[in-house]
Parts: sequence; C-alpha cells; structure tokens
Amino acid sequence: MMKTTGELTTAGRPFRLLLTGGGTGGHLFPAIAAAEELRARVPGASVLFVGTRRKMDRSSLERYGYAVTSIYSYGLKGKSAGELIKAVAVLPLSLFQAMACILRFRPDVVLGVGGYVTGPVVAAARVLGRKTVIHEQNSIPGLANRKLGRIADRVCISLPESANHFPAEKTVLTGNPVRKPILELAEEPDSGASKRNITLLILGGSQGAHRINELVVAAICGGGVTVSINVIHQSGTADYAMVKKSYEERGISAEVKPFFEDMAAIYSKADLLVSRAGATTLAELAVLGKPAILVPYPHAADNHQHKNADYYAAGGGCLKFAEHELTTAILAEQIEQLAGNEKRRAAMADAMKKLAMPEAAARIVAECLEGWSGK
Repeated sequence: MMKTTGELTTAGRPFRLLLTGGGTGGHLFPAIAAAEELRARVPGASVLFVGTRRKMDRSSLERYGYAVTSIYSYGLKGKSAGELIKAVAVLPLSLFQAMACILRFRPDVVLGVGGYVTGPVVAAARVLGRKTVIHEQNSIPGLANRKLGRIADRVCISLPESANHFPAEKTVLTGNPVRKPILELAEEPDSGASKRNITLLILGGSQGAHRINELVVAAICGGGVTVSINVIHQSGTADYAMVKKSYEERGISAEVKPFFEDMAAIYSKADLLVSRAGATTLAELAVLGKPAILVPYPHAADNHQHKNADYYAAGGGCLKFAEHELTTAILAEQIEQLAGNEKRRAAMADAMKKLAMPEAAARIVAECLEGWSGK
C-alpha cells in the first residue's frame, strides 16, 4: 500500500529522483510533468535531469527550476555507418559519465522516459543497484526502451499496444503525463459562449512540419476553406516567413510563431487541430477533449506516429490521413466539414476525453515511490 506524503517526508532524507531522456519535446514534457507531480506529492524531493546537449532541452528544464546535466551520447537507429561507429565508440564514456552522475547524486530511483540518452543512464543505474523505472510514450517503443525493458524494475506504458513489447509481469498502463497547466485548463468549465468563428490550431511538432505547413497554407489561402476561421499556426523556424506572409497576403486572421511556449494558453483558444501524431500532443488533446485531423510523421521510427494515431482515431476522437495520401483538396474539405459542424466536433471531443488518462503522472510517481522507506 502506498504511503502518504507525510510518511514519505518524515523518515529520513528527502526522496531523490534522477530523470533521464530527451531529444524531443515528446520525451521532455512528460518528464517535467512527472517531476512536478513528485514535488507536489513529496515536498523537499530532489530531482536531477540527465539529458542530451540540446539547448532546447536545457532551457526548458531550467525554466522550470530543475538541475540539469548532460552526458555524451548518440543515437543508433537509422544512422549511417560512420555515425554508428561514433555512437558505439562513445558508449563506454557514456556509461562512465552516467555512473559518475548517479554516484554523485545518489538517487533512490532512476526514471527513463525514452531517447538514446536513456540507455546508458538506466544501464548504469542497474549496474549500481539502483531501482529503475522506464516510461514509454508511444504505441511502438523506441530502441532504447525496448532494450531497457528487459532490465528495468518497472515499465510504465501510455498506450495498450505497447504491452506487447515488454515483459507482462513488470508492465503497467499509466498513461502519458500531461503538464500541470494543461491539466488545470482541462478542469476549467466551458464558458458556453457562442463564437462567431472557430479557431484552427496547426501543430507540426517542436520543429514544425514542412509538408503540413504547405498543405494547410494552400488549403486556407487557396480558397478551399470557405468558412470563416481564425488560425493559430506553429510553423517551425524554417517555414515561419513563408507561412506568415501567405496569411498576411490573403488577409487571414492568423497568429503565427515558430514555437509556442505557453501551450495551455494556445490550446484554450483552439476548437480544432491539424497536427502530427506525437504521443505527448495526443495525450494533451485527449485530456482537453480537442478534435483533430492527424497527419502522422511518415519517417518516425518504426512508424510509431501512425500507430499512435490509429488508437485515437479508432476511439472516434480524430481523423487520420497518411501524408502521402493527403492533398490540399482533401484537407480543405475536412477542415470545411468540421469547422461547419459543431455537433460533430463535440462528439469527437467527447470521444477524445474518454481516451484520456489525466492521472498518468501520479501513477508513474507511485511506481517510483513504491517500497521507498526514506532511510
């Protein structure tokens, strides 16, 4: 039986959690959500992130007030021969640096959330006898988590299909953690105010998505979408100027940025999305009950975005289109139909909410705290 917060904080030194992962927002944001839940549940808990050297990872984590360090580590999947040689050659250094971090920080639990940096850190924790927990966001696990599933003490999964890839006796369905501001937004009552125009939000991931940008701009600016809509478009850096100019030339009300920091504020305005099918974005849309047209990234490892999208589309919350099959005309038609049909959007929103797991962070933290005495 899980101890109460009081019991956890009175029996010795504060709980220490080492979190590792990153490389994309999809890995990073669930980790932040889990860390926030731990600090809320166990006042005084210490958290250290061990991640990649990406500037975005470090700046995001430091903005939340977490200690951050990094190790040398490179991905293996889908790399050229030269890149593979480099990645394998640096593995001993990665493992040594990871062991040094663990010995200095002395964590009670090491939680890996995916990404190539997770491999050496969780492996080092196992060698040093630390409790290890991994969390998988996608329907099809990444290479690091598939390998680590054999040695981790506990495997937390976000979608039921992931269970096929891990030992049943150590696997638990927790869901994918969603950041606190988004959970708080989900709890706010619907104002019920009638809106003259609906707002379409376009998300291509933290780096944007060139093909989605092209399709959406052509559909909206080319006259295929005739209903009046407002647009919020996360374009990525490379396409920002093109996207912004296209809307301006057509006199279309659009808020365009390469990347949005305050996603809760952006989601609060959105009635419908065109989006990639990253696991974290889908978990957020489910919690908020946001209908979407999903265009999975076609080059995602093991085609996992297609599998992610299948789960939510089968539940009735989203429409899914393969990128190579989606044309400007098809996209314009779908936006037009959904924008003009409030009843259908509401039904999709309800279906999305039924797939949500808002307690995901609490469940993962419970797995991390299980068996901890505080001594």
